[in-house]
Amino acid sequence: MLRINCPHCGEREHSEFTYGEDANRSLPATDASLETWNEYVYQRDNVAGEHMEYWHHALGCRTWLKVQRNTLTHEISWVGLPHDMPPSQTEAQS
Repeated sequence: MLRINCPHCGEREHSEFTYGEDANRSLPATDASLETWNEYVYQRDNVAGEHMEYWHHALGCRTWLKVQRNTLTHEISWVGLPHDMPPSQTEAQS
């Protein structure tokens, strides 16, 4: 069972959360072509390994979280708020 460490509530069962979406994707411009919007809505990468996702703590503090999870093992390596970045990415930008 997945356990997510909410920054506000502490470690909780994944059943308290709902999956949001891929945290690596950006919304297209409002005037983007229909093809661009079609790709955004329907085309998804099926990542094998470390992946950044948005999760909503629906049955807790109702905060949106950014979660780094391994899609093969389901191991969660980092949890933060949507504007936060994992230490490995922060160091890479320095």
